[in-house]
Amino acid sequence: MADPSAPVLRKLRWPLLLTRAGLLAERVLRAFWPLISVLLAGLALAMLGVQDHAPVELVWGGGVLLALALLGFLGLGLRRFRWPRRSEALARLDASLPGRPIQALLDAQAIGAGDVGSAAVWQAHQMRMAARAGTARAAPPDLRIARLDPFALRYVALLAFLVALIFGSVSRIGSIAEMGPGGGAAALAGGPAWEGWVEPPRYTGRPALYLNDIDAPGLDVPVGSRITLRFYGEIGALTLSETVSGRTGELPPASDPAQDFTVAQSGALRIEGPGGRSWTVTVQPDAPPRVALAGPAEAEAMGQMALPFAAGDDYGVVAGSAVIALDLGAVDRRHGLRVDPEPREPVTVALPMPIAGDRSDFTETLIEDFSQHPWANLPVTVRLSVEDAAEQSGAAEPLFAPLPGRRFFDPMAAAVIEQRRDLLWSRQNAPRVAQILRAVSHRPDEVFRSETAYLRLRVILRRLERLSEHGLSSEHQAEIAEALWDLAVLLEEGDLGDALERLRRAQDRLSEAMKNGASDQEIAELMQELRDATDNYLRQLSRLAEQGDPEGMQPSEGDMQMTQDDLQRMMDRIQELMEQGRMAEAQQALEELQRLMENMRVTQGQPGQGGQSEGQQAMEGLAETLREQQGLSDQAFRDLQEQFDPGAQAGDSQQNEGRNGGQGRGQSHEGQAGRGQGAGDPPSGADGREPGEGLEGSLADRQQALREELGRQQGRLPGAGTPEGDAARDALDRAGRAMDGAEDALRQDDYAEAIDQQSEAMEALREGMRALGEAMQETQQGQGTSDGDAQAQTRDPLGRRPGTNGSIGTDDQLLQGEDVYRRARELLDEIRRRSGDGARPELERDYLQRLLDRF
Repeated sequence: MADPSAPVLRKLRWPLLLTRAGLLAERVLRAFWPLISVLLAGLALAMLGVQDHAPVELVWGGGVLLALALLGFLGLGLRRFRWPRRSEALARLDASLPGRPIQALLDAQAIGAGDVGSAAVWQAHQMRMAARAGTARAAPPDLRIARLDPFALRYVALLAFLVALIFGSVSRIGSIAEMGPGGGAAALAGGPAWEGWVEPPRYTGRPALYLNDIDAPGLDVPVGSRITLRFYGEIGALTLSETVSGRTGELPPASDPAQDFTVAQSGALRIEGPGGRSWTVTVQPDAPPRVALAGPAEAEAMGQMALPFAAGDDYGVVAGSAVIALDLGAVDRRHGLRVDPEPREPVTVALPMPIAGDRSDFTETLIEDFSQHPWANLPVTVRLSVEDAAEQSGAAEPLFAPLPGRRFFDPMAAAVIEQRRDLLWSRQNAPRVAQILRAVSHRPDEVFRSETAYLRLRVILRRLERLSEHGLSSEHQAEIAEALWDLAVLLEEGDLGDALERLRRAQDRLSEAMKNGASDQEIAELMQELRDATDNYLRQLSRLAEQGDPEGMQPSEGDMQMTQDDLQRMMDRIQELMEQGRMAEAQQALEELQRLMENMRVTQGQPGQGGQSEGQQAMEGLAETLREQQGLSDQAFRDLQEQFDPGAQAGDSQQNEGRNGGQGRGQSHEGQAGRGQGAGDPPSGADGREPGEGLEGSLADRQQALREELGRQQGRLPGAGTPEGDAARDALDRAGRAMDGAEDALRQDDYAEAIDQQSEAMEALREGMRALGEAMQETQQGQGTSDGDAQAQTRDPLGRRPGTNGSIGTDDQLLQGEDVYRRARELLDEIRRRSGDGARPELERDYLQRLLDRF
């Protein structure tokens, strides 16, 4: 019988050879790693030119030690090294296989060789082992020697060698031989040699130059570059001649083998001697940095100064500063400023620098709050300066302007701030400041809106008078100034809990801002405060109306009715007039708004009457938005059908008519309103606009208009601060983002993506309505709403009644008729038929498949 191991062992020739090679590499590394590490370290030191900077004796001493170390580690490695035998490689290969099949093939049957059955079993075992051995692959070597080198010295030597290969030169190794006896003669026989480098200043970011590779006669280098030259061979064979360093005094010999100097001016650089070379060096000067104002200093809404500036440098700006000093000559020296001011050091603030990017040319804005500084709103000089890495500086033209700070529009707050300024101007003004504060507060009922502010002023006044009698120190001056600032902020902003008083305060501040010429940012801040106060006041009136306030919440005959949208338009008009500088018209419009707010009454709807609560209006508006969004989604789907199959619209006209007609969803394909209302029907929108108004035009424009309408509804959403109200707002935020995505997709004619985004928007709208309904139920404590009656009058195309509060579910039967399940099955079969129709566009079939997956 043939030996099954013979052909298998022949197949294992290459795996066995590779395993033996791996054993060889493993034993070489373990035996000679110290030798290799020492050799790499010695080559790295020589290639980096360490011998050129060390005494000859030290270099040769180190060389002898290096040679002894190499010989010692070589002998130690030879003692440890053993050449791998074939049997060892075979055992390593066999150990990598499960069950050691190679050893099993080499074994002979010990007992039962004469028995036929036993021989057959042994032969089958041999065949299985042969098949397993045939899958052998070369065993990887174990090159880990961490236990032999616990400090990883081999990696240190390898890293040094790699650094020498990159930054060093192999030719430098030959300079060691020149240091020995006869080395000079050998070098002389080979001729003198030289090397040179030009290293620009580090801040320039330019690379070093190797002079031996530069054959051009001209050399352009930045000022401050360092030139290093090394002469090899007989001393005096090569000499240096240069006029670029500008050095004076005692100079090193021209034949010195090591030459180092800095380029300070343009000139000539010449190496005279065999193999010498010359260059005409042109110095590139380092321009000083530059800085300039990019606009006037402006005060933001809360008094922060914004000063834009532009700076740059050929190699980048390192730092900058702004120095602010009082322009005493431009100060109107009247009243409390008549006395000489107390000396104060100029204010120095660091200019903002770009965190990342190029600093060679940039524009930034210095933002600082100097509202509480004694020089706030007084004439000052602002001087900007910048510095580069070469310690050169550049300055901008000084700015002469008032130091921007917070402005106070409340008359009493402005008076307190003015006296605070006089007190910080000079402590000599303390008696005068106390006298004026006592005078302006003589009749507190006419100037103070709260007793708290008046009491705080009296405390500050008594303390100021008591401290003035014994001499006001700088610490007390700062303390009184801080108290006056807090009092002015209280007078300006107020601490009002009553909504009407807060509204009046906002109107008064806006009126004062008109008279005092407020900036656009201040106008925006005050208008936002007015809007917030108006919303707060309307919410308070609405709560009073819901609680059944007996003060006549019902409108009388002839009363003018206004919606919140009307109020918003009035405030937008006021802000527009102020920004255009038409202050007289803005003041008149503000007074009209103030009269309307003073006489405003919120109506409370009764059963059978047309009045609605704030929550009911919001719910009705969201329901209208949901219906319009459904209409847009249906229209997008029909356009998707026409895009890929122009005949599909005509073929499905009956289904589309049933889905669109009579339900008030969206518009028809021609862009006309498809709500099924007569021309004389009243407006159905929550804000009184006609159905489809503002939604004419392309689908994308209609989607954008619907998104803007949702944003307005979010601003009027009740239930703020409650978990249900916050959940409703989060859901509407998601709906808004989905509408934005649908608009972008429609503008790119990506109808499939638009339909998906619109579906997400509708789902988010439903969630928001559910959350809003829960919030209304919590507020009304279980009282019913009139929305359910209105929603019960409408059905969707499948005959379902919409769930209350935006929910999808309903307790009614989904389909009306005798055989509900048959009708549902027919609808499902029709969807399946269309999804399997290969003639239909792929996008439509994908949409139908998503319907099947969902239902």
